[in-house]
Amino acid sequence: MQLQQLVDRIAAEVTPGGSVADYIPALARIDPHAFGLAVATLDGEVFGAGNHRTPFSIQSISKAFTLALALADNDDVWTRVGREPSGSPFNSLVQLETEQGIPRNPFINAGALVVTDHLGFGASDRLLEFLRQESGNPALDVDAEVAKSELDHADRNRALAHFMASYGNMRNSVDVVLHEYVRQCSIAMSCADLARSTLFLARHGVRNDGTRLLGVSGAKRVNAVMLTCGTYDAAGQFAYRVGLPCKSGVGGGIIAVVPGKCAICVWSPALDARGNSVAGVDALDRFTTLTGWSVF
Repeated sequence: MQLQQLVDRIAAEVTPGGSVADYIPALARIDPHAFGLAVATLDGEVFGAGNHRTPFSIQSISKAFTLALALADNDDVWTRVGREPSGSPFNSLVQLETEQGIPRNPFINAGALVVTDHLGFGASDRLLEFLRQESGNPALDVDAEVAKSELDHADRNRALAHFMASYGNMRNSVDVVLHEYVRQCSIAMSCADLARSTLFLARHGVRNDGTRLLGVSGAKRVNAVMLTCGTYDAAGQFAYRVGLPCKSGVGGGIIAVVPGKCAICVWSPALDARGNSVAGVDALDRFTTLTGWSVF
């Protein structure tokens, strides 16, 4: 089956379900029935269906890219954040106290705040420029309405950052880190944009212009952490159903990597109780089942 036929079939078969993320008011107004799917091959060609050109708030998908940028600089971030699945909600405070301010992994909110702090002031601008280059879309930008809405309701993330600061695990001020973190999460991209931007992980670290962001080992490690930690506390279920490194966001998007073959992005804003897109999981399950492409 050709890829265009495949994405068309999946888009016709999936049914969005669940509820949109209502704790960020700007996200609560998104159409819960929207659905988009894009597959980008190694040469950058994109096959899409549904609302695959519609921009949406990438939210925690940004964490995969900021981790890659941090590792492109050095491996020092691993002295401040772990690499193990959390088994707890993505915004949990409890685990931080028992583990003395060291987040379990870089994809829960506390861990992503540490990665943003590691990148420092200007982290969101650096991420935005990277995504513009990889997607080939120079018009990508931060959704100011979503950023304001998220910052106005950032009490839990502020508490996480202050708690880590009390253990000496913040180098910049909490206000600076929150500003950068909220901006990176509020970048608006389409499935097509995100699929192309994720290709460097399918190419073992090589960017769309042929330069290398990460070594082969570095790309492998980002993919490994995505597989084990990229979908909040449902990573085991994702590995069981989908069998690919994935990173989800409460905006309803999920990116997935098939090493050596392609990158995928699916978007449907209605989420399950763990914060993952219901239709997105179903679509990726169907994709790996129909293609036989998996890391297992």
